Amino acid sequence: MITNERPVIANSLWTATANRVPDYPVLSGDHKADVVVIGGGFTGLSAALHLAEAGVDVTLIEAQQPGWGASGRNGGQINVGPKDTPSRVIAKFGREMGERMLALTGKAGDLVFDLIERHDIKCDAIRPGWLRAAHTEKTLRELHELAHEWQGYGEDVVPLDRAEMTRLTGTDSYLGGLIDKRGGNLQPLNYALGLADAAHRLGAHLYGLSPVEKIDRLARGYTVRTAQGSVTADKVLICTNAYTNDLEKPLGKGVLPVRSVQVATKPLSDNLRASILPDRHALSDARRLLLYFRLDAHGRFLMGGRGTYNDSSTRRQFERLKRVTSEMFPQLANTEWEYSWGGFVALTRDHYPHLDELAPGLMAGVGYNGRGVAIATAMGTVLAKWAQGVPNADLDFPVSPLKPLPLSFAREFAVEAEILRLRLLDRLGV
Repeated sequence: MITNERPVIANSLWTATANRVPDYPVLSGDHKADVVVIGGGFTGLSAALHLAEAGVDVTLIEAQQPGWGASGRNGGQINVGPKDTPSRVIAKFGREMGERMLALTGKAGDLVFDLIERHDIKCDAIRPGWLRAAHTEKTLRELHELAHEWQGYGEDVVPLDRAEMTRLTGTDSYLGGLIDKRGGNLQPLNYALGLADAAHRLGAHLYGLSPVEKIDRLARGYTVRTAQGSVTADKVLICTNAYTNDLEKPLGKGVLPVRSVQVATKPLSDNLRASILPDRHALSDARRLLLYFRLDAHGRFLMGGRGTYNDSSTRRQFERLKRVTSEMFPQLANTEWEYSWGGFVALTRDHYPHLDELAPGLMAGVGYNGRGVAIATAMGTVLAKWAQGVPNADLDFPVSPLKPLPLSFAREFAVEAEILRLRLLDRLGV
């Protein structure tokens, strides 16, 4: 079970199968560093690891333990690239920056697998590719267009027809889609724990159970304060994403925390495993309220989707995911379900991640919109370069302030209403 979490979303497969590692100590006393990283998810851990590799004195402070938030609860799908097509990225950000963004996010899977290999991270990582599936003719055309655009950049992204999608998934629920051979899947909590251990072994100072209460600006640098200690540094990286809350209010108002939930079966028999995702691909579909599913390393079937803030409706969503699974894979109708859990992902107004320089020497990286495994890892490398003095204009991702989301003061009501609207549009197929 996930510690210090609401019971309805605490029964996590990833926590149950996590590598046994010691907790990091509580920050106590006053310390100094070159850089302070706030947040022990993929972004912060990647930033700390790359800073430590460069010989920078870095301290990471986490409110719980590394991987506690969405980084240790997600579907473990390594999906790369932005949500938009390459042509739209170029149109929005210009040719030079757009192509740098495409290179950064398009190669993010390579970065993940390289880190896993170099630091010997035990996280059940495999790379058969990542499937995106279409449930309407419109989304099928869009996914095929996306595949062709990436092919124009020399990337191994292949459009799929219905027959090929059925063969790769074991269900005929989809009209086709694409396979992005840059992708794969892993045990996300073990990946986060492995990044933390690698950073620690390289000299980074990591602290857990130390929520940051205040960031004081000094004549030069900042002092980051917790209940029992502080760290003073020239630069601070905020990597709290959907768990930012009121630490930096302008930042918190620019991201919308939305609950994503999953259910997982007991390990399937060999016969059942052979009939579902036989090559162990991970899949996300193109619904507005998307479904995503895969098998884990031990043959459990996982199905995920969008949840809500309300505990009772979250329980209903768990049951809905089980029903959807039975509809798509009738052979799983009588399978026993063992785990159900969830966590918050951060959505942004424009559906892009953001680097937001809140003040000189204070930078945030947030807003992965459900693509955090690879993209957040890549963003950590960009934050590490910035903390080492690379000018904003030379970074491989633009520095752009987050705009406050409308109705941020009533976000729970807004999310519930938006989920109902999107569910209706998905049912209508428009």
